[in-house]
Amino acid sequence: MKVIVLGSGIIGTASAWFLNKAGHDVSVVDRQPGPAQETSFANGCQISVSHATPWANKTAPLTILKSLGREDAPLLYRFRPEWLQWQWGAHFLRECLPSRTAYNIRQIVAIAEYSRQTLQAVRAETGIDYHCLTRGILHFYTDQREFDNSLASAALMRELGCARDPLAVEEAIRLEPALASIRTQLVGADFTPTDESGDIHRFTSGLAAKAAEQGVQFHFNHTVTRLITQGSGAATRVTGVEVIDAEGRHRTLQADAFVMAMGSFSVAMLKPLGIPLMIYPGKGYSATYPILAPAAAPTISLIDDGYKLVVSRLGDQLRVAGTCEFNGYSRELNPTRCEAITRRTKELFPTACDYDAPTYWAGLRPLTPSNVPYIGKTKIANLYLNTGHGSLGWTMGCGSGKAIADIVSGKIPDVNFRFSGMPARAVQLATSTSDTFTASGDQRT
Repeated sequence: MKVIVLGSGIIGTASAWFLNKAGHDVSVVDRQPGPAQETSFANGCQISVSHATPWANKTAPLTILKSLGREDAPLLYRFRPEWLQWQWGAHFLRECLPSRTAYNIRQIVAIAEYSRQTLQAVRAETGIDYHCLTRGILHFYTDQREFDNSLASAALMRELGCARDPLAVEEAIRLEPALASIRTQLVGADFTPTDESGDIHRFTSGLAAKAAEQGVQFHFNHTVTRLITQGSGAATRVTGVEVIDAEGRHRTLQADAFVMAMGSFSVAMLKPLGIPLMIYPGKGYSATYPILAPAAAPTISLIDDGYKLVVSRLGDQLRVAGTCEFNGYSRELNPTRCEAITRRTKELFPTACDYDAPTYWAGLRPLTPSNVPYIGKTKIANLYLNTGHGSLGWTMGCGSGKAIADIVSGKIPDVNFRFSGMPARAVQLATSTSDTFTASGDQRT
């Protein structure tokens, strides 16, 4: 078939790669001048299967309340006169129920572990250089209550086959000596040796180049304006996508099938077709610092629980990313939040980097209330979803791309995940058989 993928971030590019390998004639459309120019450009760069605990959990409502009015809060929820934001918030509170959290963790771990294995296979096949480090992820805590609460999540990860082992403070510092400067603040840690890190932009750009060599066409500088449909009811089909090209001309690109991978912007594209996705943008920040003293910089990817930051070493640079701001679709940088990242990084690694020359960035994470993405079919037979991966797009990217290629090809993906528009696999996911998937609320009703 001829397939058009909408979006060239990690999700769209991986989808195109695997659709091409499955024998399809593939084109990718993106408004940017190249791949991975938006949410996949400068995120935290972690492949963090072990930290699949969704943001919607029993501690989240209190965390949000405590953050109100604090410009530098790790999680900042700005109430806006937007129906989608309020509707999303109501669904989010529902997903905070312990039974929902447990179900969502299993979903996220399933697709994330599948994706990590898929990424490793792609890496071996392509040889793409993206500053990959396979030294694990060390999660450290400076609050005793948070560390105590984390033990249950770590135990569940181990139950699901993901080694996330608690460590005492001195064990953590032996593993990552760069943390010695905050020894007195630490109360505990946990470590997952199988997790990875690497530059998502370099990988996605490299994969796009490899895909182009194999015949995938990339239409950059093409802004999608709408999907064109024909027919009604069950007979509705998408016949083309209307775009404005680099010269400002309206064009219609036609195909047999279409994959929506536009992240937060998927919502506006699909709403006119009667597919109301429950996705809201969560603005995440990052800062990238030149490393001046390599021995003082971390060599293991880190998660700072108290400040909700992740730290990844990318060659001769240090990437620090995190926090989340619910404030519509603006990518405008908030100086207070940028300065908070630099202040904390200097506290962690005082001599490691040039803190006078940071590169700040913000991207819109496409968040579902459950943190479980939409992958699969819609009510329109030739329109497919691969969107809503939130803060785990890098972690889930390759596996999601491979899975959607299978679904478009009429196959069942080899992963125990509840795909949209498809029956559950025979293996149950720690939930009742009465659970069903919809593509109009969040994931299940």
